[in-house]
Amino acid sequence: MKVGLDTNVLTYAEGLNGAAKKRTALELLKKLPEDAAVLPVQALGELYRVLVRRAGYARSKARAAILSWRDAFPVIETSDAVMLAATDLATSHQLSIWDAVIVSAAAEAGCRLLLSEDLENGFTWKGTTVTNPFLSPGHPLLEALLA
Repeated sequence: MKVGLDTNVLTYAEGLNGAAKKRTALELLKKLPEDAAVLPVQALGELYRVLVRRAGYARSKARAAILSWRDAFPVIETSDAVMLAATDLATSHQLSIWDAVIVSAAAEAGCRLLLSEDLENGFTWKGTTVTNPFLSPGHPLLEALLA
């Protein structure tokens, strides 16, 4: 089973929201089976922005972090089909276009779950369900994957 990772999971793993969130995010990522997680390219772009603007990283350090994440997980490209589907999703469900791109990319990649604290927990679109990986108990599919 594939799972997509939203920006906030990466942000927490980078330590931007405190040591406790960092530990939790890193534990989650370590427990995921190899090749289970994929990264929408949009999440990498958002992470770069957060690292530079909010965390004050030098652009070169933020770039190095992006490259590290890109090397750790397969990246889902934002194709024209993903973008067009995202506009439909943003229109029909009042999501921001950038959140819709992440959901659309995860769905296009065949992800059963999208791990996100920012999007509505339980929202399902085209077979991809958004779940907050920091809630307990977690989504049954995620719990089974991590077991």
